[in-house]
Amino acid sequence: MIANDQELDTMLARIRHFQEQVAHLRVVEANPANFRLSVSGFLAEIDRMQLEVREYLSLHPADAAGVR
Repeated sequence: MIANDQELDTMLARIRHFQEQVAHLRVVEANPANFRLSVSGFLAEIDRMQLEVREYLSLHPADAAGVR
């Protein structure tokens, strides 16, 4: 789970990197079946990371700190 804004920035950079990898594979992989096999892990990881980002962003900083 993302604990602070620095970790958020790191996660967003990682998501961008994975997206760039998928975009690159779209260009270089000629076989659609191989493409789907190649990117499935990247796409699953992107989905997981985006969920973590969404969960972090949905919390107000006071909520994350346990302040009520």
